[in-house]
Amino acid sequence: MDLSDTPEEAEFRARLREWLAEALPALPPKPDPADWPGRRAYDLGWQRTLYDAGYADVHWDASPALRMIFLEESEKAGAPYVGANFVGLLHAGPTIAAEGTDAQRARWLPPILRGEEVWCQGFSEPDAGSDLAALRTRARRDGDDYVVTGSKIWTSHAEVADWCELLVRTDPDAPRHRGITWLAMPMDAEGITVRPLRTLAGSTEFAEVFLDEVRVPAANRVGAENDGWRVTMVTLSFERGTAFVGEVVACRRVLRQLARTAKENGRWDDPALRRRLGRLDAEFRALWRLTQWNVSEAAAGGGVPGVGGSVFKLRYSGARQELYDTAADVLGPDALDLDRPWVLDRLSSLSYTIAAGTSQIQRNIVAERMLGLPKGS
Repeated sequence: MDLSDTPEEAEFRARLREWLAEALPALPPKPDPADWPGRRAYDLGWQRTLYDAGYADVHWDASPALRMIFLEESEKAGAPYVGANFVGLLHAGPTIAAEGTDAQRARWLPPILRGEEVWCQGFSEPDAGSDLAALRTRARRDGDDYVVTGSKIWTSHAEVADWCELLVRTDPDAPRHRGITWLAMPMDAEGITVRPLRTLAGSTEFAEVFLDEVRVPAANRVGAENDGWRVTMVTLSFERGTAFVGEVVACRRVLRQLARTAKENGRWDDPALRRRLGRLDAEFRALWRLTQWNVSEAAAGGGVPGVGGSVFKLRYSGARQELYDTAADVLGPDALDLDRPWVLDRLSSLSYTIAAGTSQIQRNIVAERMLGLPKGS
């Protein structure tokens, strides 16, 4: 398989690099990480800048290869990450583009692209995290609305979101995977309570969300009623397939910085550390090639990433943790200083074997859907 740029891709890469070099110096200062309204405004402002320059729609209206080039070059240039726009741009938006009606695409995609609306993800529940199909949040049909009652947890960016991609159970008597529906819920609806959750790293990008008889228009259903599990697999394929591309580039950059720091503080003299850095370099090079392969497969399959994203997610989660464990070894006692680079990243890396599907779930997907192994009893 040829993984090099086509002439079209090479032209896009060169044009994007030139634009980033001009646009990034004009950005305002980044807000305090704890200032979520400020971060929302900053992230939406960057998205509007992308929109005005013609780059806003790469996440679902460009080929998977161009999408990967955009994320790669943006990270290399030090451009702002999608931040509060993460769910809308990389999860909900692509799902609506693939599964929504013309009216739904016209309603929700332009505001995401223009940096006008933020989405959050309402999938996990207190008793339905890894076992997502065990979700209990109920939605009963009442005329033109669904009436939703239940709770969600680890809801990304809920405190600053306008919309929520929400999974609900619409048929409690159906087999677990067949009674689920995917809804777009307005976060200003009556009956919604949001309680931010503070992570180990001190951030509050997650929240608990409590839903008490919340009315959601039936027109906000993406896909058919009780077909939400299939729609969710589309969402998760984007989450595990191409959403981490920029982060792989960032990890490779951190690896180079670690090597320089180790040479400066004397840790480079440790042959065991050098071997770890070398092995991690090979790991991330391999992950980058795997990402390219997944993107090529997605392009051949109509733009939706396949189950190969689970292979990537499984190995990337572990490699990221190993990277920041190695960073702690390079820093030595400074690894306890929260103001030092990489320390908070090390804390956040612990969540990656859980977020976007636990490593155990990814192993099941690989075993059953790729290797054809039987399900456990």
